[in-house]
Amino acid sequence: MPAVGAHVDSTDPLAAARDVGAQVVQFFLADPQGWKKPTEHPQAEALKASGLLIYIHSPYVLNVASLNNRIRIPSRKLLAQHAEAAAQIGAKGLIVHGGHLNASDDPEIGYDNWRKTLSRARDEGGFPLPILIENTAGGNNAMTRRFDRVARLWDAIGEFGPGFCLDTCHAYAGGEELAGIVDRVRAITGRIDLVHANSSRDAFDSGADRHANFDAGMIEPETIASIVREAGSDALVETPREGQRADIDFLRAELGIVSVS
Repeated sequence: MPAVGAHVDSTDPLAAARDVGAQVVQFFLADPQGWKKPTEHPQAEALKASGLLIYIHSPYVLNVASLNNRIRIPSRKLLAQHAEAAAQIGAKGLIVHGGHLNASDDPEIGYDNWRKTLSRARDEGGFPLPILIENTAGGNNAMTRRFDRVARLWDAIGEFGPGFCLDTCHAYAGGEELAGIVDRVRAITGRIDLVHANSSRDAFDSGADRHANFDAGMIEPETIASIVREAGSDALVETPREGQRADIDFLRAELGIVSVS
């Protein structure tokens, strides 16, 4: 049975998990808009002892696909640093956005930059935990907005066994139909390791990465629950904090999971 939880503030993930009844949490280990190396989390030992399932999200600035050396090379270093820090607190995986290129850049170089990143990591002993690449919502030259591009990326990196994180808001806002999405993703990647179960504030194919609670978004809540059920993987809501408990409770009810008090 999959675990259901939420993205929470990194200050006190244990308390946040209790507040929303989460069996699994996701948080950042450093400023999501910064390049600083993560430091040891003050709750590291308590988190490892808690039995709570943990995923870590890498900073948004990280872009190993970039053709810009000043972005790509620091991104590789930051990816390795966050993977190590995430493993130290017992995380199940590190979520990484697929990245994007400038409008005039050749996407084939972006795919190859991903391949080089994973190849070098393997040559150096590999990452200490699974790297889960996430589909994104916007950008016409993004690596993982459209699933034809996800397929091209997997052609380049599939041999390294990366994981995949499916975000329902990103898929919808990115222009991918949600009907049959689990089968389409698995046909490309062979797996779905985590679902970011989010509704969307904006219309289909808007390209806007703005999450909404289930009762306020553009996606039918039952559709989100069906995707989680079919994926069979852990699921996290990254929805506005005030409605997270209701979103989690809805998913649990639809999946037949007993609520956490």
